[in-house]
Amino acid sequence: MRRLLFILLLSASPSLWAAEPRLLTWEEMIPPDAPAVAPVTAPIHDMSKLSDALAMEAAPAARQSEPHAPVVKALDGKQVRLPGYIVPLEVSEEGRVTEFLLVPYFGACIHVPPPPSNQIVHVTSELGVKVDELYQPYWIEGPMQAKSSTSELAEAGYQMQADKILVYELPES
Repeated sequence: MRRLLFILLLSASPSLWAAEPRLLTWEEMIPPDAPAVAPVTAPIHDMSKLSDALAMEAAPAARQSEPHAPVVKALDGKQVRLPGYIVPLEVSEEGRVTEFLLVPYFGACIHVPPPPSNQIVHVTSELGVKVDELYQPYWIEGPMQAKSSTSELAEAGYQMQADKILVYELPES
């Protein structure tokens, strides 16, 4: 009897089953019919040019090329898992980043002009994450919203409330 009640309860309430998040790529966040955007200047990864990068941090913020790029509305409300780099916006007293921009490559919004808005996700997290190295990529999991937001660094085409923030690691082959 208990088993039957349990089965009925679960079948009557599909929301009780936690769905695995969809693995999302940055390319899937650009509508297929969106106009082509010129690539942004490559981020600085050459350590011999580190002094140039540091000088750029003191310069005025670079202008975003496509602040109102179209988004994929079908992603709204989807549970997703997306890799990227954290650009901190808010840091708690404990030193945890609780609000940030998630971007597809290191240096976006800091060292080079921000990517189009459909390549930026504004993320909030109650717990936050200790970010020791800005060049460390992370997996962010949570519900995606196809909703724009504005920060002092860039326009974001998407928003997420992070359920999980994990250090990015490639699967073992």
